[in-house]
Amino acid sequence: MHLHTTRGASDSMLDPDDLIAEARRVGLTGVNITEHDRMWESWDLSPFRKKHEGIFVSNGMEVSTDMGHILAVGLKGYAGGIRRLEKLREVANEQGAFLIVAHPFRHFFDPVHFKREGKEPFNLTPEQAAQLPVFQLVDGIEVLNGCNTPRENYFALQVAKTMGKPGTGGSDAHSTQGIGYFAAVFEEDIEGPEHMLQMMHAGRFFPGRGLAEGKLNNFWETAEPIAFYE
Repeated sequence: MHLHTTRGASDSMLDPDDLIAEARRVGLTGVNITEHDRMWESWDLSPFRKKHEGIFVSNGMEVSTDMGHILAVGLKGYAGGIRRLEKLREVANEQGAFLIVAHPFRHFFDPVHFKREGKEPFNLTPEQAAQLPVFQLVDGIEVLNGCNTPRENYFALQVAKTMGKPGTGGSDAHSTQGIGYFAAVFEEDIEGPEHMLQMMHAGRFFPGRGLAEGKLNNFWETAEPIAFYE
């Protein structure tokens, strides 16, 4: 649910064809490509999908907003003003898109992170964090991110559970390393973009881990408490 390729992300080393090859190897049946602030053009996407029939390719976007990075699934393209999350929410509502806040607590538990900005260390409980504005404007929360620490992911999970919002998993891969490490697991085989959106809005998926090791499990149900929050 969270991948970047050389086709649209300057910080990625992941060739699109290598992405598909590795996705097949680890057992993924689909990928949601989320380039930074852009989507693949139709003249690139259509032949790529045809070339790799048998694996579903979703054309998403990771939008840099005033409230952090947001994964958007189902947008028709980049629209003016969506760097403001409130505007992105409006556009998503108009187009039936699904919004996920990406890695919401990355670096939050590093005391240096906030000290550099002259702020106090992060000390909110999951219940308090759930009141932050960003979570009121999204449909789901990324609770498994391959570039996050276990503490950051677990805290995001606790916020998602507090709010009753679905959690997604994604590798945030910028190379073949880590593809499929975390994933979103759907209750049905995805037949196309509209079907994917229907499943997402219905909450018929869960954050999965362990696929590459042949031990796929539901993080929502199997996550063990982190000592920091006991």
